[in-house]
Amino acid sequence: MSDPKITKHDIMAKTQQMLQKHLYVINTFPTNGLGPVMENLGEHLEFQIRIEQEGIMFAAGPLWADNEEDWNGEGMVLIRADSLQHAREIAESDPMHASGARSFTVRPWMINEGGFTVKVTFSDGGREIG
Repeated sequence: MSDPKITKHDIMAKTQQMLQKHLYVINTFPTNGLGPVMENLGEHLEFQIRIEQEGIMFAAGPLWADNEEDWNGEGMVLIRADSLQHAREIAESDPMHASGARSFTVRPWMINEGGFTVKVTFSDGGREIG
């Protein structure tokens, strides 16, 4: 017996009281080792900062290896976009991808559960995100 087909609308109907925030996940992978990745890192980070400031990026960063120390060049970027095609266009415009140093996949994602806290202390200007 096969599993029933479950659609986006089925999930949304079951989670109406939850956040249902739609984002896109860009997973990015080196195509030819770390050399080309490091050569394009500066332009890539400038691009990331720009889309962050424009309100496109939700979050981004490197994915560590299972030993939690090494980096093999992979990263993940969460963005706001109008559609899957729009998200792909944003990913394609990243200098890391445009140069061929990395390839990428894009998946739609819906945030339903979770949370975070922000703490600001006035006396020392401290800030903490948890």
